[in-house]
Amino acid sequence: MNSAVLGNALLEQLSTAVLLLDQHLSVRYANPAAEQLFATSRTHLLGRSIALFFWEDDECLDALNNALLDQQPYTRREARLHFPSNGQVITIDYTATPFNGVGQAGKQLLVELFPQDRVLRLSREDNLFTAHQVTLALVRGVAHEVKNPLGGIRGAAQLLARQLSSPELQEYTDVIIAETDRLSHVVDRMWGPRQRLNFTRINIHQVLERVRLILQAEVGEAITLICDYDPSLPELYADLDRLIQVVLNIVRNAAQALLENPSERPAEIILRSRVLRQFMIGAHRHRLVCLVEVEDNGPGIDGPLLETLFYPMVTGRAQGTGLGLPIAQGIIQEHEGLIECESTRGRTVFRILIPVDPHLESYPGVLRHD
Repeated sequence: MNSAVLGNALLEQLSTAVLLLDQHLSVRYANPAAEQLFATSRTHLLGRSIALFFWEDDECLDALNNALLDQQPYTRREARLHFPSNGQVITIDYTATPFNGVGQAGKQLLVELFPQDRVLRLSREDNLFTAHQVTLALVRGVAHEVKNPLGGIRGAAQLLARQLSSPELQEYTDVIIAETDRLSHVVDRMWGPRQRLNFTRINIHQVLERVRLILQAEVGEAITLICDYDPSLPELYADLDRLIQVVLNIVRNAAQALLENPSERPAEIILRSRVLRQFMIGAHRHRLVCLVEVEDNGPGIDGPLLETLFYPMVTGRAQGTGLGLPIAQGIIQEHEGLIECESTRGRTVFRILIPVDPHLESYPGVLRHD
């Protein structure tokens, strides 16, 4: 392998986003990490001016032009990168280095981009993993201690009911039994799913379409469901039923928020699928990751609640148990993935990240079928 081919192969494997700009600051090359950062394909990036992404920061563009003219490297901290397709703005550090490739006409810049939002995201992911494991151990310990006394209370109430001749008094024992059963059901949910995962090859759109049909039957025309699927997504190893449970829980939460907080805007939920390349989840880098987003235009989630959203027994709804999202997070973590959430008023997005081919040998309790 010659040096040029080796250099190109190395660029393709880097987790750092790299762009090559010509003398007009138009993109001549973008590696897969840059495709991931800009959330678009290389074909779509090529030929586009970097000014489209630094449109509100003339200082950045002037500095890049000066780096080209003076042939001097330039580094900028905490620049703001704008994405015209969705209006998103992220914070990045970047370095621009003059580059004179063999056989290339004109001056060029090699630009390395380091998203600071990603550093914060990795830290937040680590906190989510740690918090989930700690709270799961705590909750299961509490659930175990509560479960046994509940059985004794129910049995005593049944014995007492047999000794009572008055129907009016038996109504009280019926209440005790019913409430004990309800609390026992809550405790079972705190434990989470205890059956082994059944991993098979699935298409994530099987999950999304099943969820869409279920929710459409439940809400009718009250909410508009929009599907934005990436048909190029490869199949992944996953438990089909558990993923339906996860996505349905999130979509139902979004629907309830929209129905309980009506506004002048038409209620909408977007189901979106994308593929991410060379993507980090926690401390592990995965070649391909399936991204599922559930986006709604509801009232948003308050900041304090957002920070503890995946903790057991935390809920913003009067009738909620606060168990659905922690259980969903546990299921996705068993797939070596993660659920994230970001929310502002008028826009809430849950992101489900699942490696396309996780290292399932690290989970001896799963069933894997090819």
